[in-house]
Amino acid sequence: MKPSFTFRAPTASSTIRQRGFTLLELLVVIVIIGLLASYVGPKYFAQVGKSKTTVARSQIDAFSKALDAYRIDVGSLPSQEDGLAALVTRPSNAPAWNGPYLSKDVPSDPWGHPYVFHIPGVKGDYDITSYGKDGQPGGTGEDADVVGP
Repeated sequence: MKPSFTFRAPTASSTIRQRGFTLLELLVVIVIIGLLASYVGPKYFAQVGKSKTTVARSQIDAFSKALDAYRIDVGSLPSQEDGLAALVTRPSNAPAWNGPYLSKDVPSDPWGHPYVFHIPGVKGDYDITSYGKDGQPGGTGEDADVVGP
């Protein structure tokens, strides 16, 4: 009795077709990845902006502590002209200066703008301000001012 089916060995062309993906399958995967990126991307970049604001607050806090140490040593705050640079280099009018009060030069804010030192300040003896992403007073979101201490 003869079997009712015949066995054929797979040919090279049928093996290649079985291993690959169709163009449609690849397009579906690309669309899914694009949808995920469009959902996750804005949330990720919003967190980056919030983290820069947090860094600015931390730096202002460090400046405030250094200014307190400066005031204890010298007996007064640096002048408006001397500014935050007085925390790193001795001003000519501060003979009791015992610094430097910061381990490095005064950094720029996280957006690359210099911090602004006001004496007297609106909130207290002094204010240290970062004008945010736009570098201009006022604003909302990432453009909002970060003021301390």
